[in-house]
Amino acid sequence: MEFYQVYKPSKSVLITDLDNTLYDWFEIWYSSFNAMLERVVEISGISKEQLIKEIRPVHREHGTAEYAFVLEKLPSLQKKYGSRQRINDELSEAIHAYRSERMTHLKLYKGVYDTLAELKSRRVRVIAYTESKEWYTKNRLKRLGLDYFIEILYSPSDHSVPIEEEQRTEITFDFMKSKHTPEGELKPNPRLLLDIIKEIGATPEECVYVGDSEMKDVEMALQAGVTAVFAKYGTGHFEGDDRRYELLQAVTHWTDADVEREQEIKRNSKHLKPDYTIDRFDQLLEIINFRKKKA
Repeated sequence: MEFYQVYKPSKSVLITDLDNTLYDWFEIWYSSFNAMLERVVEISGISKEQLIKEIRPVHREHGTAEYAFVLEKLPSLQKKYGSRQRINDELSEAIHAYRSERMTHLKLYKGVYDTLAELKSRRVRVIAYTESKEWYTKNRLKRLGLDYFIEILYSPSDHSVPIEEEQRTEITFDFMKSKHTPEGELKPNPRLLLDIIKEIGATPEECVYVGDSEMKDVEMALQAGVTAVFAKYGTGHFEGDDRRYELLQAVTHWTDADVEREQEIKRNSKHLKPDYTIDRFDQLLEIINFRKKKA
């Protein structure tokens, strides 16, 4: 924890990243995806190497490593089982393993729920801004019970799905609104962050932004004139077991252009330091005087 202060700036809006800031996205993804992959290998007899080789193009096509219909798209499984229905029937245990592990590991970081509840009681506005696709993000927020605390979710629109829209599980909220970020606009984008702030009727001075990426979250916030908090606790998910990260790399949806963009971000980074660094989400309450905006 890197803050020692008496003065606490007053803020009425919290803009928060989601993945690896409110919950451990990588742990959720790896545990569920790897469990599914292992069961598919056992059931089908097709090697993990072959499956991985076929998975990556599917993820690239749909712009996410969370594509829910990935098994139906794999040539090896299509050749072995034929129809979508039979693939799902024959590999139902693998699909169940995925869902079971996802539910087991879908947990908020310590202190997140109570902190958001406290902000709600103070009538502080909470805005979520993520690069993860809308449906997967809304599904997580619904299951975690966060829709009561978050006023608006900003996320990219969804990819197409191989089922009729009316057949897809609809995720509705009583309190939270959902809006799409512009197509192709990604972090770090100070202009987009300022557009969000303007759209909600706030000013940069009223806001504080928290996220786990120093280059994408912290620098973006600082360049937009927003108080920036670095969620350091969200950066340790690759430590201790390189094989876990290697699996994500092997099936990632990132294209060569995406990789080059990331490298360019690193090259152009100004290495700006966050205003604050926290080791737990609830430390936000120690460094910021959150309160409702005065009329």
